[in-house]
Amino acid sequence: MKLSRRRRLIAGGLFATFAVAVVSFAIADVLRYAAAPVRIDVDARPIASFDNRDPSRTRFGALEFRGGLVLISNNPAFGGISSLHVEPDGARFIAATDRGSWFRARIVYSDGRPLGVADAELAPILGADGKPLAARGWFDAESLAEHDGALYVGFERVERIVRFDYRRDGLQARGRAIDVPPDFKTFTYNKSLECLAIPSQGSPLAGQLIAVTEHSLDSSGNLRSFVLGGQDVTRFSVRRSDDFDVSDCTILSPGDLLLLERRISAATGIAIRIRRIPLASIKEGMVVDGRIMIEADLAYQIDNMEGIAVHRDAQGETIITLVSDDNFSAIERNLLLQFAIVGE
Repeated sequence: MKLSRRRRLIAGGLFATFAVAVVSFAIADVLRYAAAPVRIDVDARPIASFDNRDPSRTRFGALEFRGGLVLISNNPAFGGISSLHVEPDGARFIAATDRGSWFRARIVYSDGRPLGVADAELAPILGADGKPLAARGWFDAESLAEHDGALYVGFERVERIVRFDYRRDGLQARGRAIDVPPDFKTFTYNKSLECLAIPSQGSPLAGQLIAVTEHSLDSSGNLRSFVLGGQDVTRFSVRRSDDFDVSDCTILSPGDLLLLERRISAATGIAIRIRRIPLASIKEGMVVDGRIMIEADLAYQIDNMEGIAVHRDAQGETIITLVSDDNFSAIERNLLLQFAIVGE
């Protein structure tokens, strides 16, 4: 008897989940970072619809799908895109990979839809000594925030946050680790610095660094989180629900933190969601929560989504960009997806 489409999707999800675990384990100790800044060719294949079952559907929760790309390159250091910053006009982006590279490119649009990428570059993420951080074991770059021309990158496993003067030095910027609380040494291994964000001027917590862990839990099973403001540290928690863990975050100005979350299940495969949390609710000792803007599983064009960024387009619409981490695996994809916020 033939499997229904739904059962085929679930079966595919089971296989993908198992394969992701196997492949990720196999490459865990393989360093695949760019040795020097290099231009690369990226083949961008358009994704016409988000819903695999209904190509005509464009509205998903509070979001409207505007298009997507599958990004492919023959460069061995390309892949593993695990965090994202998009410039305010949406034209260019920079991302960090979980093997210790910068990935920078320009998005090519047609009628407001992403059509391709151009001017793509890879470069090693450098330490204060000018050598690749990956060479010293600081390669698992899982989170990225921008503020006043500086980039802040969170490195799992070593539990450090490193600042780069990107406006001044571009891809040659040398990173310097910032001070972090001693609590960081108690994070769950490989389940920590997946979310960094800095609210802009006029927002609650403006200029302060927000960090939410992937799956480092407090005594109530919620996600341990921090606000770093100079010598001051605010400790709070994000309510964890439905087995979702955090994979990235960004600021939706003026007042919200957007959490990109991911669930990997042996029964249903991969699912994602975006949660909107008011910045004003973040206070010492609080457990914060927010409404869900979108939720999607393998019935939709998703993969291992690990990066989120926000910009405004020429028409004044707020656009959310998501990217995925292929784990340098032949069965996963590097996706770039864009949605407009149409429901507040």
